Amino acid sequence: MLAPGSWLGCLGGGQLGRMFAHAAQALGYRVLVLDPDGDGPAAQAADDVIVADYDDIGAIAALGARVSAVTTEFENVPAQSLEQLAALVPTRPSAASVRIAQDRRLEKCFFVKNGLPVGEFAVIESEADIASIGVHLFPGILKTAALGYDGKGQARVANPVELRAAFARMNGVPCVLEALVAFEAEVSVLVARAANGDTRVWPVQENQHVGGILDLTIVPARISETCFVEAQALALRLVTALDYVGVLCVELFVTPSGGLLVNEIAPRPHNSGHYTIEACVTSQFEQQARILANAPLGDCALTQAAVMVNVLGDVWFESATPMQPAWRELLALPGAHLHLYGKAEARPARKMGHVTCTAPELEEALSLAERVKQILRIA
Repeated sequence: MLAPGSWLGCLGGGQLGRMFAHAAQALGYRVLVLDPDGDGPAAQAADDVIVADYDDIGAIAALGARVSAVTTEFENVPAQSLEQLAALVPTRPSAASVRIAQDRRLEKCFFVKNGLPVGEFAVIESEADIASIGVHLFPGILKTAALGYDGKGQARVANPVELRAAFARMNGVPCVLEALVAFEAEVSVLVARAANGDTRVWPVQENQHVGGILDLTIVPARISETCFVEAQALALRLVTALDYVGVLCVELFVTPSGGLLVNEIAPRPHNSGHYTIEACVTSQFEQQARILANAPLGDCALTQAAVMVNVLGDVWFESATPMQPAWRELLALPGAHLHLYGKAEARPARKMGHVTCTAPELEEALSLAERVKQILRIA
């Protein structure tokens, strides 16, 4: 185990890195962030920052020379940068794990190879591949193999004609076509795995999206006990098969029959897991720091019901003139925990913060979340 006072590195400067820095510092560690933005959310919280691009060879070497281990806070960190770092210090996660999660083609094939339940899909790398697409994949969603998130790099298609047009709009980059899945709920499971193979799994989270962006996370998920247990078991199977070290999020669909389909994975702490800060014995960020430091994994048990409300930049633009949301009224609510990420500029659809609503019972937390949305004028 690394002694408190040791330096931990983080590739990425967003809000996930900010919350990681807070958790690592609470355990006595110092955090060095590498990010092109010297005043981003993580840089504001870190003990020091290297301002450079993620593929800057000199900056990567400087980071590796100053820290005892490195983690990531977003999934599009160049895998080659992690490979370079791995020659200097332990990286959690590894470049091999991140490379699979970064490419939907590799990700889907990994699910199939390891017997994990997944919806129908097809890989499209050129227009010629479209001719062999079966009718069972329509209607579907065309997604770029890399770099898409929060609904970006995606298009719904109803037939081969629409598919060709959408593929052309995406400039012919490699894509995956996924058949639309009829589902009762979208859920996710956070799982942690240490370098020695020890694992922990958090409760199943129910997620609601608006415009492709997470709106609410409800914990525990309102699904059957059988489905709850199976989702956690799938997450544990997946993290072991991937030989993953770190915190991983597994996103799943609950089908009308009560079955589960794995949708995708995120090789980092996740937006849907922010509630763990207030509502679990060990947060996803503390667990990330423990794994990096080779400390024992913490207990993931839920201590109270929680509903997380995502706060986007839209709440600053309720009128034509940018305005401050009603923070005073919000902070007067017992059980409402506000987290703002320190981003300099509010923009529509930009993640600016979140509010975690906690209560002894889920219905109370849901009612509190509704009140939060009313105060912040979230539709």
